[in-house]
Amino acid sequence: MDFTFTEEQQAAAEAARGVFAGVAPDAVPSPALTPGAVADDFDRPLWGRLADADLLSLLLAQEYGGAGLDSIALCLVLRESAKVLARVPLLESSAAMAAVQEYGGPELKTEVLAPAGRGEVVLTVAAHGRTGHDPAELAVTAREDGSVWVLDGMQTAVPWAYDADLVVVPARTAADRTVLAVVPRGAKGVSLGEQFSTSGERLGELRLESVRLAARQVIDAEGAWEWLRELLATGTCALALGLGERVLAMTSEYASKREQFGHPIATFQAVAVQSADRYIDLRAMEAALWQAAWRIASGAPGALPASGDVAVAKIWASEGVRRIVQTAQHLHGGFGADVGYPLHRYHAWAKHLELALGPAAAHEEALGDLLAAHPLG
Repeated sequence: MDFTFTEEQQAAAEAARGVFAGVAPDAVPSPALTPGAVADDFDRPLWGRLADADLLSLLLAQEYGGAGLDSIALCLVLRESAKVLARVPLLESSAAMAAVQEYGGPELKTEVLAPAGRGEVVLTVAAHGRTGHDPAELAVTAREDGSVWVLDGMQTAVPWAYDADLVVVPARTAADRTVLAVVPRGAKGVSLGEQFSTSGERLGELRLESVRLAARQVIDAEGAWEWLRELLATGTCALALGLGERVLAMTSEYASKREQFGHPIATFQAVAVQSADRYIDLRAMEAALWQAAWRIASGAPGALPASGDVAVAKIWASEGVRRIVQTAQHLHGGFGADVGYPLHRYHAWAKHLELALGPAAAHEEALGDLLAAHPLG
């Protein structure tokens, strides 16, 4: 594969850097000092600036007002967003839009895509199942009742659930087929239970009781959920990479200024070795990320399905970002726990990203299943 980014992809990353330049990671109360959610809503002014910069519609075709770019461009933008802990549903809304565009019917595309690309409609995805450990597609049932679909079940830890207009929910039919239901948050039979992430963001336990949807609101296409899940996982890896890069930069800056025994601690061998190990983690995370994003964007064949590369990327992202923030806390000493310094916020977000869509162990198990089904020659 070729790791060189196109001019369009680089332009998207440059636009993102401009939009995120003025974002402060400590713009909301510290999650360490807040028993509930750090804020009632996501960063709407930032959302508006992303819309103005055409960064919400990156993956949309021109007919829907988009740039027609791919998952690599989205990951480049997500990487920049994580460096400042941007509080926006950029990954979830972009991935949901992409799934609707790829697999949805004409009516659903017309209804959702252009407004969502302008930031007027916000989407999210229910992807964690009942407990966060079981398959998301098994947590909700979908059955046809004449011309409508009826949904019953529950999904936990839905990001931005209280703020999104539409929630994309995977559901299982009696024929053992997975569909994607585009559920309006205010639909009859929909309720939310408040939950909180380690980052202090408000999540929602989504409960569906005989929710009735028109046929146009349900995507019944083979492979739609698997494709969406892989894009979400790859985007999560991009967020972990951006966060890790920022944390290592913060650690490098601190270690170069903090003196002990008359010398900067960065000159001590133990500090240098630990920092070097975390740099290696970042480079491995980056290589695995772009391999997964390229497989999704290009559809290129490989020794394993694209889900194998996504699993490898998520394993590296989960393990790597955890090691990076732990080493950063260690090298910062007590200063890393100071709520007046942003490192503890990055640590909280890193823990959320590590576990989102499954920890490393879950993806190792999935990778093992793939290797068993597709033996390497």
